[in-house]
Amino acid sequence: MRKEVVLVTGASGEMGQALIQRLSASGVRNILALDVRPLPDEIRKHCPYSITGDLLDDKLMDRLVSEFSIPRIFHLAALLSTRAEFTPEAAHRVNVDGTLGLLKLAVDQAMWLGQPVKFIFPSSIAVYGLPDLATKARAGAVREHEWNIPTTMYGCNKLYAEHLGRYYAHHYRQLAAERPQHTVDFRAIRFPGLISAFTVPSGGTSDYGPEMLHAAARGEPYACFVREDTTMPFMAMPDAIKALLMLEAAPQERLTTHAYNVTSFSLSAGDFRGEVLRAFPGAEITFVPDRRRQGIVDSWPVNQDDSRARQDWGWAPDYDLRRAFDEYLVPNIRERYTMPGA
Repeated sequence: MRKEVVLVTGASGEMGQALIQRLSASGVRNILALDVRPLPDEIRKHCPYSITGDLLDDKLMDRLVSEFSIPRIFHLAALLSTRAEFTPEAAHRVNVDGTLGLLKLAVDQAMWLGQPVKFIFPSSIAVYGLPDLATKARAGAVREHEWNIPTTMYGCNKLYAEHLGRYYAHHYRQLAAERPQHTVDFRAIRFPGLISAFTVPSGGTSDYGPEMLHAAARGEPYACFVREDTTMPFMAMPDAIKALLMLEAAPQERLTTHAYNVTSFSLSAGDFRGEVLRAFPGAEITFVPDRRRQGIVDSWPVNQDDSRARQDWGWAPDYDLRRAFDEYLVPNIRERYTMPGA
């Protein structure tokens, strides 16, 4: 008898840990956590099943097939934007080949279950690519179909994975004599920069914001790698998890696209520094732009138009700028670094 589970890949990452805690708090008891890194002890207690392994491992995929029934997948595993630029071929293997293998597993599961498998996929603002600052200023808040010309391997991977999901949802083996009746219910969210109070950022090009906060709380100087006027959208991690779960729960007939923008607040790096200094007046934050990383952030929009998500499945963030800093980020980060052993 195969065990029915909710599969969460990338379970040890910032989003994975937050999602597992939220699922557990809502009463989900059959979580299967998968990551190349072991789960932290505080997350493991929420997961009756956990596997340390690589999605590119065929033996691991065979184990998932033989041991588990998987009607829901949250595929969070990825090699993030900054790291991906140093090892683009490795990023492609993780972000594309890993997703492709999991989509094939989802199709197989759907045929056994007799219903589509929900496949929830976090995409990124990195799928957008604006050519220059003047165009970026004119574009304002971009819609899902605009400026899909990414300049990073990570952005290319995420955009292609969205197309793979659409293919598996609607066109999988379309010329086969016996075309599968049940495939994948693929749903993606294009997130802005995400900020967590509970995990330290690593590998993201938008991480200059949360890095400012964590460095200030530790009493360490921080040199921001983008210009002071650099502007992009951000979102507190609780809202990111809320968005994933809202989209997962939305009736399929209400959805009008496979990839949705969501956002919360947009601000410049200088304004972000101002918010950090309001909470930590002694913080030492300077701006030392890295030309190459600056170029990547400059290609991303100043904001995302999330009207489609608001219309189709009622999206609205809980945390605007003020509440994100005052009620979530600052209190929790301050507590994190005042605890013994932090």
